[in-house]
Amino acid sequence: MAPMRVPHGVLLLLHSALFFPQLCTLRAQKSPFWYRTTNLSTTWVNNDSLPHAYGANATGSDSTIGVRTILLHANPAGFGPSFACGFSCTVACDAFLFSVFIVYRAGAGYIINPNNFSPQVVWAANRDRPVGQNATLQLTETGDLILRDTDGTPVWSADTSNKNVAVLRPPTDTLVIGQSLAEGMRLTANVSAVNDTQGVSLYLTVSADGLRAYADSHPPQLYYANLIWRPKPGDKNSTYLTFQNGSLAIFTSLTDLSKVISIPAARTAQSVQFMRLESDGHLRLYEWTNDGPTIVDDVMGMEKCKYPTACGDYGVCSDAGQCFCPLTAYFEQVDSRLPDLGCAPSTPLTCQSMQDHELFPLNNITYFNYIDTPALQGVSEESCKQACLKNCSCKAALFRYGNNSYYGSCYLPSDLLSLQIHEFVQYYNSSAYIKVQNIPKSPASASPKSPAESPPESPAVPKTSSRKRTLLGSALGVGFFVMFLAISLVLVVRKCKKEEEEEPVFHQVPGMPRIFSFKELKEATDNFSKKLGEGGFGSVFEGKINDEKVAIKRLDGIGQGKKEFLAEIETIGSIHHINLVKMIGFCAQKTHRLLVYEHMCHGSLDKWIFYKDQVSPLDWQTRRKIILDIARGLSYLHEDCRQKIAHLDIKPQNILLDEKFNAKVSDFGLAKLIDRDQSEVVTRMRGTPGYLAPEWLTSIITEKADIYSFGIVVTEIICGRKNLDHSQPEESIHLITLLQEKAKTNRLLDLVDSHMNDLQLHEAEIIEMMELAMWCLQCDSNRRPSMSTVVKVLEGAMGVETNLEYNFVATGTPIPSKDDCAGSFICSSCISFVRA
Repeated sequence: MAPMRVPHGVLLLLHSALFFPQLCTLRAQKSPFWYRTTNLSTTWVNNDSLPHAYGANATGSDSTIGVRTILLHANPAGFGPSFACGFSCTVACDAFLFSVFIVYRAGAGYIINPNNFSPQVVWAANRDRPVGQNATLQLTETGDLILRDTDGTPVWSADTSNKNVAVLRPPTDTLVIGQSLAEGMRLTANVSAVNDTQGVSLYLTVSADGLRAYADSHPPQLYYANLIWRPKPGDKNSTYLTFQNGSLAIFTSLTDLSKVISIPAARTAQSVQFMRLESDGHLRLYEWTNDGPTIVDDVMGMEKCKYPTACGDYGVCSDAGQCFCPLTAYFEQVDSRLPDLGCAPSTPLTCQSMQDHELFPLNNITYFNYIDTPALQGVSEESCKQACLKNCSCKAALFRYGNNSYYGSCYLPSDLLSLQIHEFVQYYNSSAYIKVQNIPKSPASASPKSPAESPPESPAVPKTSSRKRTLLGSALGVGFFVMFLAISLVLVVRKCKKEEEEEPVFHQVPGMPRIFSFKELKEATDNFSKKLGEGGFGSVFEGKINDEKVAIKRLDGIGQGKKEFLAEIETIGSIHHINLVKMIGFCAQKTHRLLVYEHMCHGSLDKWIFYKDQVSPLDWQTRRKIILDIARGLSYLHEDCRQKIAHLDIKPQNILLDEKFNAKVSDFGLAKLIDRDQSEVVTRMRGTPGYLAPEWLTSIITEKADIYSFGIVVTEIICGRKNLDHSQPEESIHLITLLQEKAKTNRLLDLVDSHMNDLQLHEAEIIEMMELAMWCLQCDSNRRPSMSTVVKVLEGAMGVETNLEYNFVATGTPIPSKDDCAGSFICSSCISFVRA
């Protein structure tokens, strides 16, 4: 029989995924290790006779996936990750999927044992209907693929001879480079990480206005949205998503609305990449490295508690990402060893006893999609609660309102997924009530006790003897009572003093991260032997807790430092963001005050831009990404919390870098919380000379002080030197003075770090970045952009303000007048103060 071409389908994916445009020819292949083609009228039986059959190893180092290959397309290099198709299974291998997967092929042609490099399933035909041992896959004479179960029952089929039919559409839970997701199509997550069958809980879909992710309840509940436009009635526009080479992009038929989303610094794939919607709701980008498939990015970029299955049904996700049950009298964990699995009502809700339903308020608790599509609008809080009590399927009443609790939005979910604690929501108030089933109590049957009868008269005794006994007994009783009161009073006083000494403020701080004893942290740091550096009000040491490296900050004294310590607890302990250093816990034992943070292996930014330890210079793309990370962290602090959080000490020493040079803002010891109804806050001067905004001298500041400091840091990153550098000639000590002069003469590139090897390739970008820095350095705080605006500029959504004042520095006295900020002092710090 003549060979036929298969322009779409399984074989096409095996080629296109490795960027091979040529098509496959179905013919016999002699090499046992290079079998990308086959003849028509071929049948494969799902058993160990297939080439390279490996079972899953539930206890192996990595792999829980077993594979039996049918076709293999080797990596062009002759070894490495290669695409194959065949039967795959998990753990017990009693249910199989016909699937496309990535395996690791050795140079000799063999597939390396999955226990060393776990196969990665990227598509499956029959997730909702697995087949058994000895199931068959047939390629018919006409080019049809037919999958049959062990008993011969057809399970799945596809016509590979029709070039207009793509067998691998729609995708399942994974995209490989070049694959698209059209409007209305879905990626649906697996049931779990070790179960490749299709779940019913989470899916990602392309809608007319962008990308959305839902928990598939009744009705579906939105947990993520990335929207690019708002369609108008009658618009003829199609939207689709494509996984490009190193980036994920949403496109519309209107090309000017195309958008690349959420993958940092679009990069060219160095090896096979794939993107998977996983059972926990995260969309993760993987790339195959020497260690196997490695996570490159968490595309949605949300905190754990934002995901609907973070803590399972009815579970509550704390600020530290820990799971617990609400109302422990009414709910219990599904599995006490696995709190992430959620909670279940101790007494299930029943519609036969709706009169025994009751709503309990949940303090400081909100919902992951609060609120997506409210069922009721313009109602009161009490009406919302009553509507839930009258609806048997309602599991909770979630209410949102502005200033008036008598007019708001009411959401009544029939499936209550993961809740979260301490969620700061802007511009509105919210409350949550959870429904429980009360058990009717039978009325008390006990009758009141009757008065006791009088005891019989005692025998007569002499009056004198009786009186003595009475007086002696009374004296002893009074003595013992006084002694008891005295001892109790001493114990209470001692206890109160001890509690006052050891815990003077921390009972005021709810929802704290893990509390460590001083002994634990002393052992973790090997008696504080490895010092990483100096921080605000103390030193930072490297430690190890449960084999995980941590950074432990020890305050050198309480006094004034105690206030800053509490500020750090109240801020970092209650907020989480990918660009803010995570606080793991703290110690407040006696006079000891310590904070435990995640460890950032590349240390602080100043080491890399001021070349302290003979480090290699950073290229432009890395510097640009660091700037964007800092901006996102500050934007979160300023605009995404219930209270504005001003850092007030932004400098390179407080920017930490992880192993991939992701930047995170650290050291909230000087943080000042600003209520949203306040535009200004009066505080004592603080921060670091060289980074202070001009308004500090008036003691009237806003979060715009951070934006000024950010402008200084951006300038230092670009120029590779400190703002105030006394090792320079006198005329060059102050970098911002030079920036002002170069800006006026259009010679900004004179200031750029000479160590930057790729300067000439990015001159236009660098100049634009310097202009952004100068926008942040405006002496009038009202002329500076917000941090969200800075982020938009860095993401390319808008341009830099062109009408800028170039007077950042002093020409006169060190005390500013109200009307002449620019001509009065060096905005980053008073020169007379610095030189003193």
